[in-house]
Amino acid sequence: MLAGRYRLLNPLAEGGMGTVWLAADETLGRDVAVKEVRLPPDLDPVRRQEICAAALREANLAARLKHPSIVTVHDVIVEQERPWLVMELLSGASLEQTVRERQPLPVRQAARVGVGILSALVAAHAAGVVHRDVKPGNVFLTRSGRAVLTDFGIAVVEDETVDGPTSRLVGSPNYIAPERLRGERGGPASDLWSLGATLYFAVEGLPPHPAETPIAAISRVLTEPARPPERAGALGPLLMLMLAPWPGARPSFDAVAQALQELALGRPAVLPLP
Repeated sequence: MLAGRYRLLNPLAEGGMGTVWLAADETLGRDVAVKEVRLPPDLDPVRRQEICAAALREANLAARLKHPSIVTVHDVIVEQERPWLVMELLSGASLEQTVRERQPLPVRQAARVGVGILSALVAAHAAGVVHRDVKPGNVFLTRSGRAVLTDFGIAVVEDETVDGPTSRLVGSPNYIAPERLRGERGGPASDLWSLGATLYFAVEGLPPHPAETPIAAISRVLTEPARPPERAGALGPLLMLMLAPWPGARPSFDAVAQALQELALGRPAVLPLP
């Protein structure tokens, strides 16, 4: 029992940074999802406390965000020397699972996903929250057709547990913007790049810099342009703009939103200027 309230029932998903559990909220009598954040076992106790505090700060900011395309965070606690995030229980599958188990999305559906997630990022950035880990595994497609961005507050743990640029090996370097792989903290433009890479995967079934190992992926993201998409149709040119190597060369959020909305309706989009 966590915090004398949340009873863990069974694991729903396992990842590099922890486990998502189905849990029962004994106080309110409802089922919730609980993200157990796994920290390295050899981490210095003082550093562990600092990371937990940083994760709590970011997760508490995320908990204040109210948006249909942002997973609702009900509670944030530290127990057993690690953070736990209590979130709404979603029904469906991640974008990554959907594409791998079925097939890439049609362009219009991918554009609709992009509209929702971009709107979520705009709301988060306005509240001072940069996600820093937008990727197919963190985009959830509900059975009702809603695209939801998850795992706010988790990326700070990935950033802080290992010093230097190699810390970006934690997670999926294919979806991390070049400036972050160079060791910069990144900002809203980094989230835009990651969304471009995520939508690229949605329509192509592979990342824009496919590679066999994380090290090779990092090298390709840092030194090579994105592989031109083959299935993206009218969405392709927009994706290539979003995947520009330098933040200043990427289009504005407003321009991308307008283009995605047109593509979601099956209409040609005016390509934005950076």
